[in-house]
Amino acid sequence: MSKLFFKYLSIILTIYLLSTVIDSIYIGDISSLLIMGLVLLVINLIVKPVLLLITLPFSILTLGLFTFIVNAWTIMIADHFISDVNMNGFLNSLLAAFIITILYHLFRDMNKA
Repeated sequence: MSKLFFKYLSIILTIYLLSTVIDSIYIGDISSLLIMGLVLLVINLIVKPVLLLITLPFSILTLGLFTFIVNAWTIMIADHFISDVNMNGFLNSLLAAFIITILYHLFRDMNKA
């Protein structure tokens, strides 16, 4: 299966699971969640490489941990475009970025086995 599919699956699963656990994360309906996943996927393909290049010195100084901050920014950008999904701040976006990364690697590793 495709890397993009696993990334998309990890995005929508993470946002859905976080919305059930954290009251401040709001999802209006399932179609908004699916659209949020697509928008975030497109932002990750277009905007994220530029942000990573601009923040490269910070990533080097933090041994790559600053990329989680960039991932949180991309989630916040996608959240801005979708009216029926509200991540409600940076910390929720940072938590989502961390869990998306973990789920993506789990899905990818399961596909290799």
